Amino acid sequence: MRTKAVNEVTLDFPSQSRNESFARSAAACFAAQMDPTLNELEDIKTAVSEAVTNAIVHGYPDAIGGVTLKLRVLAGNVLELTVKDHGRGIPDVDKARQPMFTTGGEERSGMGFTIMESFMDKVTVRSAVNKGTTVVMRKKLAPRLKK
Repeated sequence: MRTKAVNEVTLDFPSQSRNESFARSAAACFAAQMDPTLNELEDIKTAVSEAVTNAIVHGYPDAIGGVTLKLRVLAGNVLELTVKDHGRGIPDVDKARQPMFTTGGEERSGMGFTIMESFMDKVTVRSAVNKGTTVVMRKKLAPRLKK
């Protein structure tokens, strides 16, 4: 069952590495309405960066495809971030979520999902081979005292 959003925005962009910083900044700007702490903003930006980079590098290793970033504010001061691609998919999601596992070659650390999990309260990964991957992350932001 899908939770009703208080506010939401959806962005579609090509799987080019230059768009990772755009997605990161867009997520931070959208989250600003929730009055996050600087640490929360950094957590959000880092998690989005990892998810978008995974979609670009692993989803479309040999071509340019589409990436969707959906940002939602949910009740209870929860931010939901969804990164979706329609690329090659992940054959074994459990294995891919293990620290140090990568299909991206020597230059990749294999820590993307581990990093996302360390900065978000919940990370869900759905994937099908040759159909793509969807990563849904949620983070409850600390309530701030209004002045």
